[in-house]
Amino acid sequence: MMLVYDGQCPMCRQFVRLQRLRRDVGEVELVDARQESAARRELSERGIDLDEGFALRIGEQWMHGSEALHRLALMSTGSGLFNRLMARLFASPSRTARLYPWLRAGRAVLLRLLRRGPIDNLRR
Repeated sequence: MMLVYDGQCPMCRQFVRLQRLRRDVGEVELVDARQESAARRELSERGIDLDEGFALRIGEQWMHGSEALHRLALMSTGSGLFNRLMARLFASPSRTARLYPWLRAGRAVLLRLLRRGPIDNLRR
């Protein structure tokens, strides 16, 4: 399994740090979307905009944005306050789809305040 996320976004880094996945999920490869990588190239070729959300690969299947967040919530251990909250809040795909634009907007505001530019993976 691979998670491609914005390594310059404090909110994204904290989410990745706090997320605990069940052991049966196996190893999770973390990839910074701002760094050149095979994963970033593949996502760009598929037209997946990493400024619109992180991407999760399970096997050969890529998920993006709210779908990826929902899938991660389903794989959470539920241990610790953060993981219990994430598991409950994003267990429903429709609720996750409704909430995700707010999370994305919060990330955009935070990045502007920190003067960090977009990932821009589709323009390179």
